[in-house]
Amino acid sequence: MDTAIAPPAKIPWNKGKIVGQKSPLKLKDIWAIRIRLQLNNRTRELALFDLGLDSKLRACDLVKLRVKDICHGDRVSKRAIVLQQKTSLPVQFEITPPTREAIEAWIKESSLQPDDYLFPSRVHESPHLGTRQYARILEGWIKEIGLDPAQYGTHSMRRTKATLIYRRTKNLRAVQLLLGHTKIESTVRYLGIEVEDALELAEQTDI
Repeated sequence: MDTAIAPPAKIPWNKGKIVGQKSPLKLKDIWAIRIRLQLNNRTRELALFDLGLDSKLRACDLVKLRVKDICHGDRVSKRAIVLQQKTSLPVQFEITPPTREAIEAWIKESSLQPDDYLFPSRVHESPHLGTRQYARILEGWIKEIGLDPAQYGTHSMRRTKATLIYRRTKNLRAVQLLLGHTKIESTVRYLGIEVEDALELAEQTDI
């Protein structure tokens, strides 16, 4: 009598991987990456990097941006509004002068039109950059400056400016609005600020 052969055990997706919150970039890391991209004339990556930081968008929203979403005529707008895929709610973000300059250079270099995706895919099956492609590009940036890519991910880009704003202002409501969170509790968990603030208070208390 034949015996049934058990199917091979399914390997968990996170086996051997570091999971949980990904670290935001520090200012020195931001400049280390930015300078490398500028010196090597990596126009597309510089535009992607700067806009990823400014917009604080999830990867799924960032890669689907079209030129017309952030441009008014042939100029990049100072602010933009995007409908979030996850929540179906709009979120507004600023586009700083260096980012506008980087994006305008990329649009000109690649001859993009208003209806074009801002970051077209170089893979024929996809019309725009995919989230996995974005993650691989980010991993390359992280490796170039000597950091551990396991500690960083696309959410690091989303968290970076939000974390810097909170540390400078302690304005949690402002960060909530910038991230497009519906609940303040989500922002607290996302930034991990309760732990950070507690440690800062402890460090400032002499006994």
